Amino acid sequence: MSVKIRLARIGGKKKPFYRIVVTDSNSPRNGKFLEIVGTYDTTKNPAKVELKQDAILGWLKKGAIPSETVEKVLNKAGVLVKLKSAA
Repeated sequence: MSVKIRLARIGGKKKPFYRIVVTDSNSPRNGKFLEIVGTYDTTKNPAKVELKQDAILGWLKKGAIPSETVEKVLNKAGVLVKLKSAA
């Protein structure tokens, strides 16, 4: 079982709002997930991001792979820098 950190859309039509979730790589985009580790609101300017950094770092250390978009969000928030400095 491969674990990914990716976005799950929960916003309405033309109002995108995303949860950052940890999920099995085979489950659908808005399907079953293991844990919610943050939110990403693209309607705000600049985009509003809330993260549970401890949970994200824990999953990354266990081998979870972030999607491209989540990786960019984590880079901007400085989470990946903490992971590299801890290693």
